[in-house]
Amino acid sequence: MDRTLTQRALKKLPAGRSVAAPKPVKTVKASKPARRVRLNPEDRKKLIVEEAIRYFAEVGFDAGTRPLAVRLGITQPLIFRYFPNKNDLIEAVYHEVFLSRWRIEWEVLLEDRTRPLRDRLIEFYKAYTEVIFNSRWMRIFLYSGLRGLDLNRWYINFAEERIHRRVCEEIRAEKGIKLNGAITGKELELYWVFHGGIFYHGVREFAYGVPIHLALEEFIEASIDSMLNGMPAALRT
Repeated sequence: MDRTLTQRALKKLPAGRSVAAPKPVKTVKASKPARRVRLNPEDRKKLIVEEAIRYFAEVGFDAGTRPLAVRLGITQPLIFRYFPNKNDLIEAVYHEVFLSRWRIEWEVLLEDRTRPLRDRLIEFYKAYTEVIFNSRWMRIFLYSGLRGLDLNRWYINFAEERIHRRVCEEIRAEKGIKLNGAITGKELELYWVFHGGIFYHGVREFAYGVPIHLALEEFIEASIDSMLNGMPAALRT
């Protein structure tokens, strides 16, 4: 400030008043950038798979891995360090979404002939739908089918071996259906009518978002009763 102007300003001050000394300016230290957390390889791989499930469920399997890397806050080459190609990543998604959630005790339950088959099926499908009835599971399954990936074929074969053939054997035993040999194509297709109906209940709710006319538990029980009454009659014709 010009010295003459300062002196003039001082003369205008009332007697006894003085100019306060300027307060020292505080310096603010620049904050250090947040340190990126280093994950061990197993945790990093798991994180990539978890985000890939969310990503593919939202946009489908035609999407590239570069936007996935952006969502993860990592480079695209880092994804390929863990998964050499996109198909390997999709296979990891399949394993996590479908295979890892299967419970071996369900197979024991379905074959437990000390209990009525109806009770076993009700318990199984209540537990099974708790696993598959969510938007990510449904969208992953539908997107993979539209894309023509092997994912659906793997799972359908898995379901036929672990559920359908096993239950068809139990229906033969409980209903006294005298068929020898391997489970027939007719038995499998009739069971698909039942199993597909339960699956589509979830598709309507979690993929299409349309109103459901019957609560899931009631729907499961009604579907099982219909199948156990109708399928044996159809097989005897």
